Amino acid sequence: MTAPVRVLLADDEHLIRGALALLLGLESDLTVVAEAASGPEALAMARAHRPDVAVLDLQMPGLDGIEVAAELRRTVPECRVMIVTGHGRPGHLKRALAAGVRGFLPKTVSAADLAGIIRTVRAGGRYVDPELAADAISAGDSPLTPRETDVLELAAHGTSITEIAERAALSPGTVRNYLSAAATKLGAQNRHAAVRIAREHGWI
Repeated sequence: MTAPVRVLLADDEHLIRGALALLLGLESDLTVVAEAASGPEALAMARAHRPDVAVLDLQMPGLDGIEVAAELRRTVPECRVMIVTGHGRPGHLKRALAAGVRGFLPKTVSAADLAGIIRTVRAGGRYVDPELAADAISAGDSPLTPRETDVLELAAHGTSITEIAERAALSPGTVRNYLSAAATKLGAQNRHAAVRIAREHGWI
C-alpha cells in the first residue's frame, strides 16, 4: 500500500487552516503532518517534518508564501510547494514560478479539487489556475530592474532613504535615483504611488 502524501498547511487565518486540515484529513491518501501560522513557522515545520507537499498562503506574517517557497527549494528540496491566495496579482504568479512553486490557485477552489491538485503536484505535475494564468499573460512583465524592485520593496515599509541606503549597501543618492527611475517607469508621481502600483501588479 502506498504511503499517504504528507502535507504541511500554512495560513495565518486559523479558521481556514483548521477547516482545510479537517477536510484533507478525510482523504485516505493524504495526511496533514504539520500546520503553521506564519512564514518563519512554516519553514521551521517543513524542516522538522519534511512534508511531501507544502500548501502555503500567499500572504503571511514574517515571510510571504513565495519567500518561503524559495527558501524551501534551497533547504528542503524534496518538498513541493503550492500557493493559495485570496487576491492573486499577475506578478505574484511569475514570482511564484521563479521560486519553484508547482501549484498556484485561488482560495475559492473546492476541498476536493485542492486534494486532487496536491496529488498532481506530489506526482511531479504542475497546476496553475487558468484565470490567474490569463491575467499574468495579459499584464506583461515588470518594467523594473531587480535593483529597483529591491529598493522599492524597502520603501514600501515606510523606510527612510538613509535606512534603505544602509540596508541595500548603497549611497542615499543612488537610492533616490532608483526610486525616481521606478516611479518614472510606473507612471507614478512619487515613490508612494510607485509602491501602490507595483503592489497592485504583484511586482513587489
